[in-house]
Amino acid sequence: MFEEKYMQLAIELAKKGKGAVNPNPLVGAVIVKNNKIIGQGYHAAYGKLHAERDAFSKLTEDAEGAELYVTLEPCCHFGKQPPCVHAIVEHKIGHVYVGSDDPNEKVAGKGIQYLREHGIDVDTHMLKEQCDELNQVFFHYITTKRPYVVMKYAMTLDGKIATYSKKSKWITCEASRKRVAESRNEYMGIMAGIGTVLADNPMLTCRLEGGRSPIRIICDSHLRIPLDCNIVNTAKDVKTIVAVAGVDVRDAKLNAKMELLKNKGVEIMEAGGDNNKVDLGLLMELLGEKGIDGILLEGGGTLNYSAIKADIVNEIQAYIAPKIFGGREALSPVEGQGVESPELAGIFRLKKVEQIEDDILLTYRK
Repeated sequence: MFEEKYMQLAIELAKKGKGAVNPNPLVGAVIVKNNKIIGQGYHAAYGKLHAERDAFSKLTEDAEGAELYVTLEPCCHFGKQPPCVHAIVEHKIGHVYVGSDDPNEKVAGKGIQYLREHGIDVDTHMLKEQCDELNQVFFHYITTKRPYVVMKYAMTLDGKIATYSKKSKWITCEASRKRVAESRNEYMGIMAGIGTVLADNPMLTCRLEGGRSPIRIICDSHLRIPLDCNIVNTAKDVKTIVAVAGVDVRDAKLNAKMELLKNKGVEIMEAGGDNNKVDLGLLMELLGEKGIDGILLEGGGTLNYSAIKADIVNEIQAYIAPKIFGGREALSPVEGQGVESPELAGIFRLKKVEQIEDDILLTYRK
């Protein structure tokens, strides 16, 4: 069907906004008249034109009576940009095809209702599953006000993320590592534990040409982060948050360290729980308040277990390499005490299986 072809194009256009629109959704739009595309656009960056208005800005002829294919319900409220429904009516579009419903309470059916009230035919849920896939992060964030958390790890066929000597470079192939760099560009935040910082001294940056490095979030209950580590040394260039708990404000040495970290560009975030450790649920609320809509969790086994236990993980991306490390002391992706019996295990649903050279990427969701 021609209609599906145009919506498929809108989906591909929407993907071009990855890494630039957060916390807004990815949206693409195509305008068709007499079976000819006369305009197309997408939401390119936060604060810039929405997809529909971008498409209208590129019209090659008058759009009266044309069809509009858009991956997400058009907005009907004022934000950084005016309502897209106004532009659709002004251009006298005859028929609108919508992919996903917008769960934002400011829209949530009101955009479609407005168009119909102004005499425009609207068909919904065209290629809905594919359109929904674009905005798992946005849908979760806009309804819960908390970040969508993706736990990512690379492991061997025998489930190891490092050898018994704690060496882990490299488990997966270069193509898989490039895919991870793309994920770092896509998600607004990246989170790791202090154990990873102390063991690996990572940068946690994107490293893609033209890419965006995510906001780095380090869970460090007792402020053990070294002042000379890579993350602290680059905090003025890449936004960095250190989440702490149990820091005694009467401790002059700790207070002095906090001031030094702040002077280096590090933001200290208090997120203490009852057990004198970072409360991950509280941390998600605080990060959500800052507009951080999605987080790539690249923790070690300890933080990963805490994240699963706190029920903050929405998706798991497990890269499996065709290698065997063995070793009783070799590290696993999720450690901690674990569950007592199988029926207590956390359950995720398999969403996708991808082959990347000889590696396999398994994606699971709640």
